[in-house]
Amino acid sequence: MVGIRSYGAYIPLYRLDRSEIVKAWRSNFPVPGEKAVANYDEDSLTMAFAAGWDCLRGIDRKEIDGLFFASTTSPYKEKQASTIIAGAMALRRDILTADFGGSLRAGTIALRAAIDAVKAGSAKNILVTAADRRLSGANGLNEMFFGDGAGAVLVSNEAVAVDYVGGYTLSEDFMDMWRSDRDTFVRAYEERFIREGGYTRIVPEAVSAALNEYSLKPEDFAKLACFTDDPRHVNSAARILKFDPAQVQDPMFMTTGLTGTPMPLMLTVAALEEMKDGERVLVCGYGDGCDALIFKVNGQIENVRDRGGIKRHLESKHMMANYQQYVLWRGLMYMEPQSRPDRPTISLSALWRDREWGLALYGSKCKKCGTPQYPVQRVCQVCQSVDEYEPYCFSDKRGKLTSFSHDHLAITEVPPITVCIVDFEDGGRVSCNMTDREPDETTSGQDVEMTFRWMHYVGGVHSYWWKCKPVRF
Repeated sequence: MVGIRSYGAYIPLYRLDRSEIVKAWRSNFPVPGEKAVANYDEDSLTMAFAAGWDCLRGIDRKEIDGLFFASTTSPYKEKQASTIIAGAMALRRDILTADFGGSLRAGTIALRAAIDAVKAGSAKNILVTAADRRLSGANGLNEMFFGDGAGAVLVSNEAVAVDYVGGYTLSEDFMDMWRSDRDTFVRAYEERFIREGGYTRIVPEAVSAALNEYSLKPEDFAKLACFTDDPRHVNSAARILKFDPAQVQDPMFMTTGLTGTPMPLMLTVAALEEMKDGERVLVCGYGDGCDALIFKVNGQIENVRDRGGIKRHLESKHMMANYQQYVLWRGLMYMEPQSRPDRPTISLSALWRDREWGLALYGSKCKKCGTPQYPVQRVCQVCQSVDEYEPYCFSDKRGKLTSFSHDHLAITEVPPITVCIVDFEDGGRVSCNMTDREPDETTSGQDVEMTFRWMHYVGGVHSYWWKCKPVRF
């Protein structure tokens, strides 16, 4: 049976209260709640990595045969982001990688493609990740509505926890929300046309077709995990379909905002965290059509309850100080530059040579004395044996903050830069920057974990590496 073997999610630590947006623009249209905001060193790629990392907890990464990345805000227009994620995860080289984009439905399109690939026998385990970090014009509803986040599921034919029953896809060219190759901000048409001409017509049509094809009724489902571009629209569609309001999975508008491409996967994860053996969930993606996918939970679901998922990420948060901080993190404000030389261009040949110990954070472990060391050391620092080592991964290890320094002169969007020495629990030491921290709360001996983050952009190249952060949960 093909289905979902595991699931994961990621919601950034930082949240912006919508009252700060109202205050900044003296808006006459206050919207309650808060939105999740990616840190300045997070983008769709790093968030998709984090969700996938959560999904693969306790699973041998060598089992993964493919990785799909879905987003409308990929850092590259002509380069795969999925290969960067796969490299950072230290997945095998002989896997299928693919990027899906161009539509907010890309997440469910990628999910269905993974299901088809596994059903066809071309792969056994495909990790599907989706993330977005969308921008809208200032002082509009979409600035209030949009939030950042990521979701992931592992599609497999082994140890399946959620069986795939079937689905129905409807495709239609419909201009409601879009962003051209020349746009930075998402555009949207008139709200009533979007609702009546698009969402509440297309979604019920696709869902009804799926229910008819598999002889199911709304009452046969525990949850409806449905993408929405407005929290009111999903409730309208549910009424048309005769779903009870209690069946509609909370779109998390009040807590994270509307996350775009990853929204169906994130809502699916939120639903699965509460569902029991034998219950069904209907997953809907929307954008230039609709995907309606039917899943049924089995007893294996109890084996994947230890993920960070949605619930634990929602409970772990830090409120941003003001709206200006959000604008700065999104690169929409020009700050007076510090008197420092320009950052040198990235050596792509060095980046390629260092892909294992740099991108995947691999060091070495001495075969004689068992000492882990980073980066790779030909000569063991403890027993001095030569070339007696094996590869050792540090990215999934926790550690202690041995020492740190706050650098107030270095260029950063969140001064100061916190430079750290981290000693890992099982041995080994690394020097790195710290993120998602409050300088006044940083202490020696603090428990930390590694996180894959964006570093800088020079010469058209996005640079990624590892930082440490306080253990979140």
